[in-house]
Amino acid sequence: MSAGRGIPPREAQAGRDAALAALVADMPFAQFLGAGFSLRGDELTATLPYGERLIGNPFLPALHGGATAGFLEATAIVGLAWAIMCESAEEAGDAPEALEKLPKTIGFTVDYLRSGQPRDAYARARVVRFGRRYASVNVQGWQESRAKPFVQATGNFLMPDHA
Repeated sequence: MSAGRGIPPREAQAGRDAALAALVADMPFAQFLGAGFSLRGDELTATLPYGERLIGNPFLPALHGGATAGFLEATAIVGLAWAIMCESAEEAGDAPEALEKLPKTIGFTVDYLRSGQPRDAYARARVVRFGRRYASVNVQGWQESRAKPFVQATGNFLMPDHA
């Protein structure tokens, strides 16, 4: 049983999965990229499935920088929105509910550490600062090993109540 409400763990996980799916459904660019998001415990992992349309340089071949940056920005927004939803749910003692508005990007800086290979990519966001008006998020993207990121980013966001 989960704490507080007596919700069985499977039902609680199903509720969390449904809330996450509703959140991602509000992000057309994440859907265009084919990005998926999954929860394992309290870790949210984003997946960018490889597709020929994601190749920017066919001679290497390497993932397109814009697709990679868009994937990381989507990961940051979903990660931040999920953190907001979970905090609200904890305060209410209930399951996470979808936000009316998503955080808005103020600035987003991407560091390309090496070329993205023609394979699936993964990313995780870490909320660094979480205030009433503003939030800061770091994101790391990897392919074969999480210990060897190929891209990282930092984003600053306007919180939904102020967007």
